[in-house]
This record gives sequence, C-alpha cells and structure tokens, in this order.
Amino acid sequence: MSRDVVITGYGLVSSAGEGVDAALDVLRGGARPRLDETSFAPYPVHPASAIELDRQIPKKSDQRQMEPWQRLGVYAAGLALDHAGAKDDAALKARMHLIVAAGGGERDYAVDGQILTRIREAADPGVFLNERLMSDVRPTLFLAQLSNLLAGNISIVHGVTGASRTFMGEESAGVDALRVARARIASGQNDIVLVGGSYNAERPDSLLIYAMGGFLWQGPFSPVFERPQAGGGFILGSGGAFVVLESREHAQGRGARALASLSAVASTRTRREPGAVASSLQALWREAGVARPDLVVSGATGVAMPTSEERDALQGLARDVVPLAIGDAMGHTIEMQAPAGVALAAALIARDEASEAAVTAIGHWRGEGVVRLTRA
Repeated sequence: MSRDVVITGYGLVSSAGEGVDAALDVLRGGARPRLDETSFAPYPVHPASAIELDRQIPKKSDQRQMEPWQRLGVYAAGLALDHAGAKDDAALKARMHLIVAAGGGERDYAVDGQILTRIREAADPGVFLNERLMSDVRPTLFLAQLSNLLAGNISIVHGVTGASRTFMGEESAGVDALRVARARIASGQNDIVLVGGSYNAERPDSLLIYAMGGFLWQGPFSPVFERPQAGGGFILGSGGAFVVLESREHAQGRGARALASLSAVASTRTRREPGAVASSLQALWREAGVARPDLVVSGATGVAMPTSEERDALQGLARDVVPLAIGDAMGHTIEMQAPAGVALAAALIARDEASEAAVTAIGHWRGEGVVRLTRA
C-alpha cells in the first residue's frame, strides 16, 4: 500500500519574523537578515524574532515553564495547525500523531562554568568530571532538559494527543522525522501527522560546543555559499518549523487544501572523506526521484567541505536553478533545518511559483538528506 502524502499546513518562526513570507523576503533580497553580532562576539547569531506568544500559547503558566526553544516550537506548531484548518477540531487532534526533531534543553550555566574552570586543575579530570556530574547535575534539572518536552508541551497546549516520537541527531533528526512521518502515512499506518522542530541559538553552551569543533563563522555576515572560500562556518539561528502531513484521501475527506505533495524523503550517513558529500547527494537525488526541479531549497551550513561539495554537485544536478540557502535568511537551525526548508518549498509550490522542488539537508558533521516536493 502506498498512498499519496500531501502537506496541508505549515508554520514557521525565524529571525526573519513570523511566517514564510518574512523568510522569503530576506532570501529574495527585499530585507536584510537580522543578526546579533555583539552578544556572543566574535560569533554572530540570528536571534529569535519578537512574537506574541499569547496568540498560540494562551496560558502564562505554560509560557513560564517552557524554555525558549520549546516556546518557539509550540508557537510554530500552532501556526501549522491553524494553517491546516485543524486547530479547532479536537477529535482530529486526538488522533493526530506528532513527530518532533529536537536537541537537548537549556543548561545550568553556573554548574558548567564551575566544572570547566576546576577541571583544568584536577589531578584526574575524568574522575573529577564524573563526581561533578553525579553531585552537581540534579536529576530534576536533567528531567527539565529532556528533548521530548517539546512534544509534551505541544500536546498540552494544542491538544495533539496521538502517539508522539522525538528524534535527536542534529540535522539528520529533522530529515528522518519527515521520512518516518511520510512513510507511516504512505503505508496506511497513520492518516495525519504534525512534524517539525525548533532551536534556540542564543545559548552560550551551544556556541561553546560548536566553537570548540571549529564550526562557527566569525565576523560580519557572509552568504552561506560564499563562506567556504574564507574558511567556512555556520551562523546559528533561533526558530521553529512544523508541517502537517496527511494522506490525500484524508485531506479531501475533511475538505483541506493540499498545498504540495511530499513525494519522497531520502537520507543517509556517510564518512566525510573528500568527495563523499557530492556522491551522497547525487545518490539521494536519484533515490528521491528528483527529475527537473525548478526550485532548490538548500539547508547548507556554510562549513567549508560539505558546503563547497554541495554547491558544486547542485550545479550539475539542477542546472540553471539558483539554490535558495535558507541559512542566508534565518541562520543554521540544526534539527529544524529540513522542516523549515520543506515549509518554504511547500509555500512556493502552493503559489504556483514552482512545480517540483528539492530540499537538501547536508549536516555540518554527518548526515545527508534530500526531500522531493511536487504540485499536489
């Protein structure tokens, strides 16, 4: 059994603002990307835009108990439900499944700072670290950081109470969340799924980790595909992106408009040897059945090797198509990069500005994915 899977709603919040139009305005040169170059200098970030949380998270108590990445995700999920015409249908949401791509929660910066300071003087750093993790990181604090709390808060606030799953694993989490959601609907296991993710870039701990790995861009803004020539690196961005996926029959049955078809999601994970990203992208392109796309939405990071190989491969795979690098508008949003790309592609297809789109998600370290969308 293989049913058509369509997108009936999307919700996006990013540094560019609320909705796909704000991001597209930046991508098309109508507005400048929003950047905070001082708070975490020398590393710029694309900060979260100001949103009226009450519109999608009515209870102040719910807002207070969430961390920033959860608020962004819950808000974007509400936008997607609104757009799909599902927000006020309690029975529909009770059987709607939920798949979230998310990383860990916020850190206790005071504890992290103490450990990083004192571990330098420890006689046995490994023993010291284990002792501190056992005594300083409280179980209650750890529970507050669980990545599946985003799914829990979406269920509480929006009433999406079908089965839920949370995927972790950086960029690949977003790709596989879409892949599994699509596969379950196509196979007849589910009729409707809410899928997406969120990310808070304004976190010293995240910036520290990626800086230690040599992945962050330093200095003034530069377009994603131009960064490899200057050493490469990504600029983290805050935001949330969700899409509502349904079988075509289910959408027709409830009178929902199919904005685009989610025709295929292909993913893999290769060792990053020279040429591996290009070969992987070419293989995924074929697996996803991408034919003659008139739109390419790229989740390229800006990291030198994978970004340069993706740029060169796309010149052969999608001739005469200039890729839209979503990092230019909203930064690199890790787990939500693929859902954000799908939301933007679906919007352009729904407006008849494209008939076939390919969305790429090439991880900064590991993981590659290609999503194919077509007219519904």
